[in-house]
Amino acid sequence: MGFFKKSEESQPDSILEELRKKIETAQMPADARKIADKELEILNRIGPATSEYTIGLTYIEYLVSMPWGKKTEDNLDIDRVEKILDEDHYGLHKIKERILEHLAVRKLKLARKPRILVVDDEEVARKNLAHVLSKENYTVSTAANGMEALKKMAQSEFDVILTDFKMEKIDGMEILERTKTKFPETEVIMITGYATIDTAVEAMKKGAFHYIAKPFKLDEVREIVAQALDKKSLRKESKGSVLCFAGPPGTGKTSLGRSIARALGRKFARISLGGIKDEAEIRGHRKTYAGAMPGRIIEEIRRTESVNPVIILDEVDKIGYDVKGDPASALLEVLDPEQNSDFIDHYLDVSFDLSGVMFIITANIADNIIDVLRDRMEVIQFSGYTEEEKVKIASQFLIPRQIKETGLSDYPPEFAEETIYRIIQEYTREAGIRNLEREIASVCRKIAKDLVQNDKHSGSIRVTPDLTEKFLGSRKYYFEVAEEKDMIGITTGLVWTEIGGDIISVEAVKMQGKQKLILTGSLGDVMRESAQAALSYVRSNAGIFGIQENFFEGHDVHIHVPAGAIPKDGPSAGATIAMALLSLLTGRPAKRDVAISAELTLSGRLLPVGGIKEKILAARRAGLKTVILPSKNRGELENIPEDIQKDLKIIFEDKIEDVVELVLS
Repeated sequence: MGFFKKSEESQPDSILEELRKKIETAQMPADARKIADKELEILNRIGPATSEYTIGLTYIEYLVSMPWGKKTEDNLDIDRVEKILDEDHYGLHKIKERILEHLAVRKLKLARKPRILVVDDEEVARKNLAHVLSKENYTVSTAANGMEALKKMAQSEFDVILTDFKMEKIDGMEILERTKTKFPETEVIMITGYATIDTAVEAMKKGAFHYIAKPFKLDEVREIVAQALDKKSLRKESKGSVLCFAGPPGTGKTSLGRSIARALGRKFARISLGGIKDEAEIRGHRKTYAGAMPGRIIEEIRRTESVNPVIILDEVDKIGYDVKGDPASALLEVLDPEQNSDFIDHYLDVSFDLSGVMFIITANIADNIIDVLRDRMEVIQFSGYTEEEKVKIASQFLIPRQIKETGLSDYPPEFAEETIYRIIQEYTREAGIRNLEREIASVCRKIAKDLVQNDKHSGSIRVTPDLTEKFLGSRKYYFEVAEEKDMIGITTGLVWTEIGGDIISVEAVKMQGKQKLILTGSLGDVMRESAQAALSYVRSNAGIFGIQENFFEGHDVHIHVPAGAIPKDGPSAGATIAMALLSLLTGRPAKRDVAISAELTLSGRLLPVGGIKEKILAARRAGLKTVILPSKNRGELENIPEDIQKDLKIIFEDKIEDVVELVLS
């Protein structure tokens, strides 16, 4: 019995001793080390049979496993980064340009030589210090007195100031006080031949980094200056950027983030936030109970074993909230560059520096992100691809990848350009390329099946437009809105949805009734209000358009937007609805190949709307001839390639009256 008792007692001791060694080698900051030592001390006092012992053991293990101070060095070769981004993604020129700008700024900051100011009224001491520090690859300036030092500090920022203590008029203590008031991050080293304990204590209380007594050793000065610069660089490390990639699904938001990590040589992590409602997913659980876990941010940093990974927070616009807290608000501390250097996870219970992390947010619609959170990020809009861009992406990226994944590398099928166009136009309806890749994969699988079943290995197959229907079945989508017959009461509009731009038809009819406005088609509140505003405008201006002013008396007006299963909302259909009503009430057919997108006011003004590029892409895809937009959207044309504009007549107007003759036959 004695043997077993001794064994049981020694086992926990060896576990704790092992933990102690891990704590010593973990290179934790002082506050984290203090907490780890305290927890270990508690474990020494309690029995291993208690639940608190297991909780404490798990907590310390987690604490020492964090990558304290471990980080990857950024590869800031701009040409190499640009090459990698171009290899992985076609187009997206403005977005790639923004990434390269960020890296260029970071490279310049890191390449900047530390700036040192030496203040001493003794010329020999001043020159000696300047000579020694210049050899350390520092940019050194000198000042012969306090007044000269203050002038130089006003003209330029310094990382470290070495100042003599006793000088005429403005002494070293005053320079210290003024520096810490105006430039709190600049380190000040006091040098004096009148060293006393009292002056040293006073200087340290006022924020001096170090206090050196004359005569000093030059090696000592070199070492102290290096320590001061290390401390400043840790605090002034280039803050992690917060970029928000917003756009339709399948436009390359997440994959571009992965490419950025690869180009920089950083570790990569992705966290999907769509639908989460528990704040603990971000901040973690308190460690006071068994099964407690840290938040996803800290867990991914631990998994990547780096304090400066690229972390993608996917689908931030789809975060929910309930009684368990508001995860979106919990992200404020994570993403705010002014706060995240001291982020505290509830489980970790010690501040962790997130300022080196490069956060990339993705969302389908940036406006759906809460305002205070969106304010902390730079939104970069991803637009849909043109058909020409999709063809090139399919040829260069999608088809080669699917040939490899379906085992057709030895017998690669050849896709004619007309075939890719046909798949895009008749089998997909999207701003991105996700469904396009699915359809290409489907074709490749069917070819692979034929090869295996019929044992045909004689050569590669050419996929022609005629073979497309055999492989993919009958066409799924029809975009020939422009070819439909002009009709009274039916107008064409443009909308912007989560999946990009789209075409809608607005239908209006009048019937006997009790002056009701009937709205159908799964319309949202904003779109319903737009319809009310359109009807009020038409009623109040009936005489201008030759309509009987009492047309609404004894009648109902029914406005319907087809595809009722799809929810629709937004103000941009206001002008489209007004034109449908004017067509109905004047008996003039509306041109189906003319589309309008604008918010309408009660006075008939056309206000600007969003998603112009996506809407113009949808209009071009549908074969429309003319697009009418508000004048204040004219600047948006700069973002639209000329090859898209050449097939469309784009007209800008300020008032709905000026649009009538353009839309109605």
